[in-house]
Amino acid sequence: MSTLSPSRIVVTLIFWNVFASQATPVLPNGKTFEAREMDWRNGAIVYQILVDRFVPSDHLEAKKHLYPSPKVLKEWHEQPQRGTELEAQKLNSQELEFWGGDIQSAGTRLDHVKQLGATAIYLNPIHLAWTNHKYDALDYKAISPEFGSRKDFKEFAKHAHQLGLKVVLDGVFNHMGRNSPQFKDAMVNPNSPWRNWFAIGAQYKGGARVWTGFQNLPELNLENPAVRQYLYEAPDSVVRGYLRDGADGWRLDTAYELGLPYMRALTKAARQEKKDALVVGEIVNYPDQWLTAMDGVMNFTLREMILGLAKGEISAVTTARMIERMIQDAGIEPMLKSWNIIDNHDIPRIATQFPDAKQRRWVQSLQFTLPGSPNVYYGTEIGMTGGGDPENRNPMRWDWVGTDHPEMIWLKKLIDLHQQNRALRVGNYRRIESERLFAFERYTDKTLETRLVLANPSKTDVSETIMVANAGLMDDTPFVDLLGADIQKHITTMGPGLMRITVPAQTVMVLKPVERDLGGYSRYKRYP
Repeated sequence: MSTLSPSRIVVTLIFWNVFASQATPVLPNGKTFEAREMDWRNGAIVYQILVDRFVPSDHLEAKKHLYPSPKVLKEWHEQPQRGTELEAQKLNSQELEFWGGDIQSAGTRLDHVKQLGATAIYLNPIHLAWTNHKYDALDYKAISPEFGSRKDFKEFAKHAHQLGLKVVLDGVFNHMGRNSPQFKDAMVNPNSPWRNWFAIGAQYKGGARVWTGFQNLPELNLENPAVRQYLYEAPDSVVRGYLRDGADGWRLDTAYELGLPYMRALTKAARQEKKDALVVGEIVNYPDQWLTAMDGVMNFTLREMILGLAKGEISAVTTARMIERMIQDAGIEPMLKSWNIIDNHDIPRIATQFPDAKQRRWVQSLQFTLPGSPNVYYGTEIGMTGGGDPENRNPMRWDWVGTDHPEMIWLKKLIDLHQQNRALRVGNYRRIESERLFAFERYTDKTLETRLVLANPSKTDVSETIMVANAGLMDDTPFVDLLGADIQKHITTMGPGLMRITVPAQTVMVLKPVERDLGGYSRYKRYP
């Protein structure tokens, strides 16, 4: 009997190892998904609130002295209008118009947020500042008296937690306000202890470096260790102090300007205070490297892809390739923690962007099924409209709220879909091969949890054979559409990796595999 030489043995072993790796399906790790589910930051439903515009205050008469001229206190029914430039104040008059909402009043409607199905609240800035939007901080550690106090915030956070809601604050650490005591002293006193908190010099218009030309917003000098200590490094810093007060995370304004090293340090400091604190950045860049410095981003890149597809500016095939590349570059874990936004306080409201309800709901369907944490801007649930700032910052219309409101019914359906389907909440992503449909899989360690999302952005029905590269989906498995009018109706069946499907015009289908009733027999008995 002949013997194999050592070299032939090595080749044979390599062959069998390669064969075995190809023959044995590589399954996701169940513990991975269990860990993701335990982390509130993955796939959260984030409800955004402008405190001044959310709920009318019950104590407005007692607060009127907090709005001295040139500030203006408006009636709740009035709509924000574009203002005029106020040269003396270095800002626009619309920035000094208030509607009187506060932290206490916002807390009275947390049950509304909970009933929608949200899991987290994002508050626009609440720290002491001159304007209504509070992006011009005077003192980060104090809360604007029009909004309340640190005690009020602690009570708000406590109430939110009792309802199972997390609270995320807006951190505006790239710049302060020109009326801050630090900046005022730094500008007139060369020996001021605050002098190096800012970039001051004759080379700057107005005498100091300001954010994108806005003279009311002098930039902070993060290169100064004292600034970093104050903002996030010290135990009594802004970031760590509010986390102790009950905040669960920070959304960082203009995070792309803070820089990767400082973002990493801030995230580390937040973790020292609260191990599961969320740090999500306003990144109007490709996410990629930024996600090495924080948990997630406000995913403007994804937003542009969805909107481009909806408007016919990007093809389905190109969109699929772009999103797959983005997720590969960024990683699925940071994507799950990133916020899927369509509108907010800086962007026209979704009902204004897409006045056609069918197209709007098509966009929202992708917002809630692609990997990430859907961001719901207050008033979306009742179809509030509004163009660019300040029109998109209109006071909440509580007189429109009702369980029979069609927009509320639709939004709750999307939130329930996201929350009740593990794959949509914390699952992996895989592109489905198609030509005219934008199609993808969300999947976990359990095959029957797989959800297929098939989106037709065109104004005509699309019939297509697609390839679903999921080895666990058995031939002849029926599928139902979870967004359809009749979710018991079988839409199509699985073939040997291929599926023939017709998706109506401007429709998104979310297909769920259903086991056939075979008298107790399961074709999935030996496959997870």
